[in-house]
Amino acid sequence: MQYKTKVSKHIKAIILLSFLVISLQVTLAQKVKIDGVAVVIGKNIVLDSDIDKFKQEVLSNSEGKIEISDCEMLEQLMLQKLLSHHAVVDSVTVADSQINSSVENNIAYFKQQYGSVEKMVAAYGFNDEEDLKKELYKIEKENSLIKQEQQKITEKVDVTPEEVRLYHKGLKDSGELPEFPAEIELAQIVINAEPTEEENNRIIAKLKQIRLDILDGSSFKMKAIINSDDPGVTSNGGKYEINKETQFIKEFKEMAFTLDTEGQISEPFKSLFGYHILQLHRIKGNTRSVSHILMQPEIPEEKLKETEKKVSDIIKEINSGTITFEEAVKKYSQDKDTKNNAGLIINGQTGESKFDLTRMDPALYARVNDLKQGSMTPAFYDETRGGEKMYKFFYMRERTETHTADLVKDYEKIQNLALRKKKEETITKWSKDKIFETYIKLNNKHSKCTFDRNWKKEISR
Repeated sequence: MQYKTKVSKHIKAIILLSFLVISLQVTLAQKVKIDGVAVVIGKNIVLDSDIDKFKQEVLSNSEGKIEISDCEMLEQLMLQKLLSHHAVVDSVTVADSQINSSVENNIAYFKQQYGSVEKMVAAYGFNDEEDLKKELYKIEKENSLIKQEQQKITEKVDVTPEEVRLYHKGLKDSGELPEFPAEIELAQIVINAEPTEEENNRIIAKLKQIRLDILDGSSFKMKAIINSDDPGVTSNGGKYEINKETQFIKEFKEMAFTLDTEGQISEPFKSLFGYHILQLHRIKGNTRSVSHILMQPEIPEEKLKETEKKVSDIIKEINSGTITFEEAVKKYSQDKDTKNNAGLIINGQTGESKFDLTRMDPALYARVNDLKQGSMTPAFYDETRGGEKMYKFFYMRERTETHTADLVKDYEKIQNLALRKKKEETITKWSKDKIFETYIKLNNKHSKCTFDRNWKKEISR
């Protein structure tokens, strides 16, 4: 969410809190350089280098709209450490499965960014992948503790419509109303280009022959390198470590835990990515080491053209008034995630239906930026990460241009800001009490800062 250059103090604090769910890339940089301790909060520390790193993160995430001094940044980091410390004191627990799942998700994200885990490990100076995972585990655990402690402190906080109105009036009277960016709601109709039954049978037969060759002594790794459509095969030979929390597709995970003998090779099985065979290498506790070969059926050019024509015909049918877009979704669309929701696309980053035009993927932005409300894109080709091919088109359900916050049009957004402000005030009140109960030691340099809270304990209650 973007804001005008003039930002009220409490909105600034709200934005900072949203940025300060500890950034993994920023925090991981500590592994490379450890320097002086700025402050100790209970058993937690803030390093001098943390202040500059997180300042740069805030500057980048706010696109330069939020300026913050070293002392302001330190205070925000101290609040995070205070929350983390008291989460432990209050016996807040976080499930290992939840943390491990987040770690695996982050490993997958970093692998995509750097090309491989090995490059990620080298970039941040870790010894190996396990060393990296241990550090990620600590970071994710602290993040979870902070979130749960915040929720515990603010669980009974709510705002009334009158409080929302007064909040909006206060911002308006002080000239600090936020500016909301252009937002859109998109819906889609998707038609998949399916391979023929003959092509599916050809792939299954080939995988069965590869399986027999491996059972006769051929190298699984070499067969994977030659035949697999898994893009990671050149770096890992199709080999993966997997447990119940690992983020793998359902069919892959189920097959990995169906095999029970080391060296066993599955029969071909299907997933969204194509057809696989899988070999079990090792069972160690809840973790299994497996390799797979993935083969994706080919779709002929004439089938793709046929699918494109079908989608274009649907667009013509809607434009002629023969059928509404919503009716067409029910009748034609093959996308399981949107078919039963009138085609509505959910923003994967926010979990909401709105997309901020200024933060949209460039390829998607180029396709929909000029669309007016109620209009549709032409049919276009798309392909999933798993290799599924399709033709689709977008429908602009709703479009709101950049504008200054309006109480009627933006009630939910303003209500959310008012609620977050009230929660921030509740956490501030909580922190004033907890500061006196907590061991806090500032170094000489930062003890000269002027803080909003009494971190120096200069005034008794």
